[in-house]
Amino acid sequence: MTPGPRSHEPQPATVTAEDEVVRICQDLLRIDTSNYGDGSGPGERAAAEYVMGLLHEVGLEPELMESEPGRSSLVVRIPGEDPARPALVLHGHLDVVPAQAEDWQVDPFGGEEIDGLLWGRGAVDMKDMDAMILAVVRQMVREGRRPARDVIVAFFADEEAGGKFGAGHVVATRPDLFEGATEAVSEVGGFSVEIAGRRAYLLQTAEKGIGWLRLVADGRAGHGSQVAVDNAVTHLAAAVARIGQHEWPYVMTPTVDALMRGVSDLTGLRYDPQDPALVDALIDALGPAARFVGATVRNTSNPTQLSAGYKANVIPGRAEAAVDVRFLAGHTESGMDTLRELAGPHVRIEPIHEDIALEAPFSGHLVDTMVDSVLAEDPGATVLPYALSAGTDNKSLARLGIKGYGFAPLRLPAELDFPGMFHGVDERVPVDALKFGVRVLDRMLRTA
Repeated sequence: MTPGPRSHEPQPATVTAEDEVVRICQDLLRIDTSNYGDGSGPGERAAAEYVMGLLHEVGLEPELMESEPGRSSLVVRIPGEDPARPALVLHGHLDVVPAQAEDWQVDPFGGEEIDGLLWGRGAVDMKDMDAMILAVVRQMVREGRRPARDVIVAFFADEEAGGKFGAGHVVATRPDLFEGATEAVSEVGGFSVEIAGRRAYLLQTAEKGIGWLRLVADGRAGHGSQVAVDNAVTHLAAAVARIGQHEWPYVMTPTVDALMRGVSDLTGLRYDPQDPALVDALIDALGPAARFVGATVRNTSNPTQLSAGYKANVIPGRAEAAVDVRFLAGHTESGMDTLRELAGPHVRIEPIHEDIALEAPFSGHLVDTMVDSVLAEDPGATVLPYALSAGTDNKSLARLGIKGYGFAPLRLPAELDFPGMFHGVDERVPVDALKFGVRVLDRMLRTA
């Protein structure tokens, strides 16, 4: 049996974030919070109660909310040195995507430390950042320090299924908890990659919009031996093939354009936003991160599910497919027009889940503070903006006018394919990277 998290033992004031971030991360990894997207998972309650205990232990009083039984989120506000300044939201999610144990080298919920790395579902997405937030906040409170401004710390349910039962619910029902907040920091950005022999940290300033769509074809049901001129499966298959094979045009959004220019400066490779071949060469220079960045220069549309029929010799009257579409900021409407054209007259498109694209500037006091905090710990590095091909809970907070960034700072070995482990097998994060991250986040909160 996988061991559960350890009990909350009082820690002396001399305990630092670096001392306990590994323990906290291990404890979180050992709590199965798999989100299957259909309500069948264990939920986030056990993890939320563990987090509540850590915060209560240092004297904080978070508020716990449930959208449905077991779907738990919590929020706590920490007063800052200057309460007149707009507040900052520092947030993570407690759920993880499911893991098939037989595909892993280790127990995905074992939280094992092997050769200086912590292994487990969520080590990359995003219990590593959850642990860093908790460790830094606990250290700050124990030492009697206040952040530069009010910090609203939140841990949400359901991010991996779009946030309906997590951030979306909290924002809709308790917007008062985020009163005065204008900016937010969360997952995915801040990790390092090697570009032309130099370490660069990718700070997420944008993310694509989400369009999980259902394609539906209706036709004439009948015997499988008959001539079928109105076959729902045929209509659907043709539409799925057209959509899945469509080559979307390259579009350089402000964030991606800034990243390409930065990579060009580091590598000496030429950049022309109108030349896809030159753009591809710059993307390739990003190494493992290329798989993230390569999906942010255009819309993407990937068929993911098919459903039709109930017997081999019966022509079904209906066939369905699911498509995962990610839109660049400002290109949702035109993208949907293209999808409807590709689907054709026999296939209609219905929404499953949709959410907005985000684009924030790579400038301002918060961005400067994040950059300075990284460079203080890694002076020879550089920091570049990038766009995320997926989405985060910053989408929900954006409905309150809160501008979101991805900044989970990790200094990683160049050979570690960190981006490839998001939703992949054998997730693992270096212990040293966690300790680096808490130092950077602590610096950020001192002045942000």
